[in-house]
Amino acid sequence: MKAAVIHALGQPPRFEDFPEPTAGEGEVGVNVRAAGLHPFVRAQASGSQSGSPNVFPQIPGIDGVGSLDDGTRVYFDKARPPYGTMAERCVVLREMIFPIPDRLDDLTAAALFNPGLTSWLAFTRAQLTKGETVLIVGATGAAGKLAVQIAKRLGAGKVIVLGRNAQVLNELPPLGADVTISLNQPDQQLIEAIASAASPGGIHVILDYLWGRPTEAVIAAIARLDVTQGAPSVRLIDLGQIAGPTITLPAFVLRSSGLLISGIAVALTTIERLREAIPQLIAEAASGTLRIETEPVPLAQIEAAWQQQTPDNRRLVVLP
Repeated sequence: MKAAVIHALGQPPRFEDFPEPTAGEGEVGVNVRAAGLHPFVRAQASGSQSGSPNVFPQIPGIDGVGSLDDGTRVYFDKARPPYGTMAERCVVLREMIFPIPDRLDDLTAAALFNPGLTSWLAFTRAQLTKGETVLIVGATGAAGKLAVQIAKRLGAGKVIVLGRNAQVLNELPPLGADVTISLNQPDQQLIEAIASAASPGGIHVILDYLWGRPTEAVIAAIARLDVTQGAPSVRLIDLGQIAGPTITLPAFVLRSSGLLISGIAVALTTIERLREAIPQLIAEAASGTLRIETEPVPLAQIEAAWQQQTPDNRRLVVLP
């Protein structure tokens, strides 16, 4: 079969022949129709993730849309290494296959579920309740834009977003953002803007794709008494570290704001939890309420596509 093949960490995949996989016990073979080129997939291939491959050659890709041998169209996750999803065929656990309706197209499904699951699981972890205020840090990427939409669908009363891309920030109000704040400003101005947007009532749930300096500004804002009043706890869910791997966290913030910090990684989420969340997200996506920008890439062009600069708000989708 044809596949995108990686021969060493840090190298782009090449379009090559690769032995076709054989399904083992509890597995199913899938004919791949589309596979998302997610940031996590790139990070794995670069060696910067704990789950990076150590056996080569290897096919990248963690999830996708495909068809079973009986023609059933499905979304699938957790392909068995070294047979990733950027190939004509892969094998996955039978319990990680989910039928999808015809009204949900291949490109959208392949692009949407990985980033969509991240925020869906995060809001579940945070126990978001109807009417609460949500802050999304790093909302101008594809995952952040989805998080805005999902927050509203799950009942958020107010959605505040932070981002650098001015053009994308302007696109977020129709998707559900009530307040947009640019990260391209001095720290003190940023803190004041966040505090102003959060008052009155404070912020209840924070989804953070950035960490680093933006997160420090958010924490400084929520530590103010005029922000924390009315918000018994602030649940911050870390989803990435694009702006830096560390932050400075003053102890008094934990005492004054009731700040609770945790994190989510889809790749480390249990199969049981994924099997609960994925059908819910499929139903939401099939209703047409969630939008994501996609760019199709033929599998034969994977080496060039892997190395190209793609706007953060768009998701590449590989088509075998």
